[in-house]
Amino acid sequence: MSYPATTDDGEATITIGDKTVSRMAFGAMRLADPRIWGQPADREHSIRLARRAVELGVTHIDTADTYGLGTVEDILREALHPYPDHLLIGTKIGQVQPRPGEWVPIGHPAFLRHQCEMSLRRLGVDRIDLMYLHRVDPAVPFADQVGTLTELQREGKIGHIGLSEVSVAQIGEALVTGPIAAVQNIYNLTNRQWGDVVDFCTRERIPFMPWFPVMNGALAQPDHLVREIAAETGATATQIALAWLLARSDMMCPIPGTSSLAHLEENVAAASVRLTAEQVSRLNAANHLATA
Repeated sequence: MSYPATTDDGEATITIGDKTVSRMAFGAMRLADPRIWGQPADREHSIRLARRAVELGVTHIDTADTYGLGTVEDILREALHPYPDHLLIGTKIGQVQPRPGEWVPIGHPAFLRHQCEMSLRRLGVDRIDLMYLHRVDPAVPFADQVGTLTELQREGKIGHIGLSEVSVAQIGEALVTGPIAAVQNIYNLTNRQWGDVVDFCTRERIPFMPWFPVMNGALAQPDHLVREIAAETGATATQIALAWLLARSDMMCPIPGTSSLAHLEENVAAASVRLTAEQVSRLNAANHLATA
């Protein structure tokens, strides 16, 4: 698949709902333990990491109620509450983790409401800026799942609604109910399966949050194209992968996560990396990186 060969990554900020935030966000999942199951070994380090993200100019943090079984939302409250007015925190409901590494969608309206109330309590807010349906539950009508979030929005408990791991058709169905403020699907140089969703969101001006925006694997190989371009620019391979996403669409908002302060700073600095049109074209054309 070909994409526009452009280095115009637009502004450094984007409007999501009623807030203008940095396009390079911070994914908070790894503030929990390595299995994303409970408390981190060093809670104070996780608190410092969250605070450092904000110090670096990040104004959009992504989390979920399942990250560490609620631990990450608790950590964000301890680290950042009362939250700055310009900070947007997006969280997610509609999925459970019955054991480490096992993720199960549950979209029953009563359960979604329960999860929302727990996220409000853990984050210490009366209204969540951005609430995603974490996964679509195939056992529950999609309209009922989106409808529950819409009801919570009308009640003032949710500011704006997002969707995660959805198709173009599902986004279109949800838009019948009301505005969708953001879409979050997996997308990166090595996994471009949701390219049609990226294109749809770009046309419809819906911010797209690629989760797992960097999948190292092949990128770590010395002879990899990303390594070549990193050497040409003086950036790291990770920064090239993130810069490509920003160049891919002006509605792209990567949410890289890390448990390392050094990697956090590296990720945030990727927002200032500028690729040439020729470099973007080479990355676009590297279809051997893409999965079907």
